Amino acid sequence: MNEADLERPLDGRPDETDINLRAYFSRFSEARLRQYDPTWSDERVIAWDGNFRSDGSLMLVCCERDVEIEEYRAVLEEHIRRRMGIEPA
Repeated sequence: MNEADLERPLDGRPDETDINLRAYFSRFSEARLRQYDPTWSDERVIAWDGNFRSDGSLMLVCCERDVEIEEYRAVLEEHIRRRMGIEPA
């Protein structure tokens, strides 16, 4: 799978934020992605990423909307499955 494929959602028409968030995850190394644990608290995920604003949204440039932790987790977990070739449960 090439990087451009990972920047597009599996379904629906993406907005700028959808693409930018997926591009953001595409820059994570596979080693870093393997560190992620879906059982972590929201606070632990925010600390692990290190790029959240004080208001709780991910700091991304050129976005149409804020990315909150729920969307962050869902897209990250989808990205990991797609990039690592893991079938959804």
